[in-house]
Amino acid sequence: MEKKLIPYSVYLPAEYVNKLKDLAKERKASELIRNAVMMIIDAHDAYTAGYNQGLEDAAQVVYDCPEAQMVAVKGKDLGAHLCELMRGLKQ
Repeated sequence: MEKKLIPYSVYLPAEYVNKLKDLAKERKASELIRNAVMMIIDAHDAYTAGYNQGLEDAAQVVYDCPEAQMVAVKGKDLGAHLCELMRGLKQ
């Protein structure tokens, strides 16, 4: 039995609307958005793992930046401070 799909409106920045219009020509836009929303809402492990890995990768780039280690904030170099803030966003 097929699930009933109900339309829902979402506000997006213009650049994403234009990209979705391109996907719509290939009939992939609705499926892409539907899968992404369901994955996020269902707290799918792949989404969470990817999100956390992205934060970890970004934190590592900041930490490895020599310039970020030259500036201190409350006795801690800026790179370490920003890494701590980014890692606090992990799910």
